[in-house]
Amino acid sequence: MTQTDTKAQPELKRTLGPKLLFFFVLGDILGTGIYALTGQVSAKVGGALWLPFLLAFAVAFITAFSYLELVGKYPQAAGAALYAHKAFGIQFLTFMITFTVMSSGITSASSAARAFGGTYLKEFVTLPTWAVAVLFILLVAYINFRGVGEAVWANVVLTCIELGGLLLIIGIGVVAVLQGKGDFSRLAEINTADSSALLAVTSATSLAFFAMVGFEDSVNMAEETKNPAKTFPRAMLLGMGAAAIIYVLVAIASSTLVPTDVLAQAGSGALLEVVAVGAPSLPPGVFAFIALFAVANSALINMMMASRLLYGMSRERVIPRILSQVHPSKRTPWTAILFTSAIAVVLVATMDVARLGSTTSLLLLGVFCIVNIAVLVLRRNPVEHEHFRAPTWLPVLGILTCLYLVTPLSGRPAADYQLALILLGVGVVLWGINRLVVGKVDFDPAALKD
Repeated sequence: MTQTDTKAQPELKRTLGPKLLFFFVLGDILGTGIYALTGQVSAKVGGALWLPFLLAFAVAFITAFSYLELVGKYPQAAGAALYAHKAFGIQFLTFMITFTVMSSGITSASSAARAFGGTYLKEFVTLPTWAVAVLFILLVAYINFRGVGEAVWANVVLTCIELGGLLLIIGIGVVAVLQGKGDFSRLAEINTADSSALLAVTSATSLAFFAMVGFEDSVNMAEETKNPAKTFPRAMLLGMGAAAIIYVLVAIASSTLVPTDVLAQAGSGALLEVVAVGAPSLPPGVFAFIALFAVANSALINMMMASRLLYGMSRERVIPRILSQVHPSKRTPWTAILFTSAIAVVLVATMDVARLGSTTSLLLLGVFCIVNIAVLVLRRNPVEHEHFRAPTWLPVLGILTCLYLVTPLSGRPAADYQLALILLGVGVVLWGINRLVVGKVDFDPAALKD
């Protein structure tokens, strides 16, 4: 039997229409990836910076069709864990997928913390990056502990601010080009100094994929969306398409205005170089302030997600129960917040932005591969209501592309696998300890998102 309270609960209020859901998808995608990793992607691919972002969008877009079929078929707020559970019915696999998603939230937030302290804050004050990143994580943990009300309209406001920073880069690029600045020939240059053109592009795509993640989180709003089977396809695909256009335009502006070696050397501060070259009269602090807000917002959202997932797993008794303790006055999962924050502190003190971002994409590409397989397996379990159905070749292509980007064949460094295995190893240890103490537990994956 499941450990979840079986007492009937009222349904969530369905308040999200197409426009709000579009902004939710767009806001989930925009953030740390493009603000922090433009320089690192340029270092891998060269001047053709736009290509990895376009390919990353293509891979995400393919997988989105699987999510759309599954969220229409099972409009519940549990995402990949629910789909895998329904497809395979293996409790340990369901747990590992949930723990993988949680780990990706921690690595994503950690990359935001490194970008915050190592790049954008330095426009105002110079402090040791690791120290600022650690303090940043602790501040996020405190805000998380205090409790943060998540309103969709607030998400719209935050999205507009994040979007404003990227539109500023695009606008600077357009004005600079009209003034005769820039070199469009760089857009066809691929870095083949250390590898083949294919490896240069695919390794850059593996990293750039971090900028496209977030769309999958929108399926957790299924129970609060009006007519999700009809609303989700259009809103998700339009949101992803808008993000891809923005990313490609930002990449084109960056490569056109700033030499590749300068972008690569700037690392997570590459967009600041674009502002300095394209609009030298604009104080760099203006863009830096926007970027600080963007990466901070991404970190908070991801750490909230990670702590709530850990809390859900503990409450369902699949990991030690101590991690589901709720503070009596704040009503927040304080032990889960402490645990996830402790992991993040270790990561920000020992890893750089590129490693954290690349590991995030590795973890989620593995999850996406499972989702693409699940959609095909679940075709044998039809439901009575109408829902979106993806063309069969799309999930198959999604499996192949995600698998390729996960393997070393794509040029992915061994350090990514090491960090991912360490994080997932923590999950296995927690599962093992709980199994020894509690025994076998059957749990409800839909409850892990509560």
